[in-house]
Amino acid sequence: MKSILFIIVLVSSLVSMARAIPGTATFYQQYTPSACYGSTPEGVMIAAASDPLWDGGAICGKIFTVKCTGATNPVPHPCYDGKTVTVKIVDHCPGCGGTLDLSKEAFESIADPVAGVIKIEYW
Repeated sequence: MKSILFIIVLVSSLVSMARAIPGTATFYQQYTPSACYGSTPEGVMIAAASDPLWDGGAICGKIFTVKCTGATNPVPHPCYDGKTVTVKIVDHCPGCGGTLDLSKEAFESIADPVAGVIKIEYW
């Protein structure tokens, strides 16, 4: 039974990673008000969507798993190897420099915040 469960978990992990979308992430620190939820706090493992993802707010509430894949600037090795973070889209980041603008807490759980901007995969 344990081996069947292990196989199911392994296969679903591989399928998720196969659908990973490349992008970049930045971070922000003021979480309310947000474009999706106004002044209602939604925790700290959150993110704002860039213009291409926003789709008039249809992305509000969507959950993504995010993984750092590399540096976009001279900060060497900003990623914390193998770490992922799950975030909820709560805001819009018009003109944002990244695909996802992560909360500082979410960003620093997968990468060194000194980097400022990182390459990511999200699914």
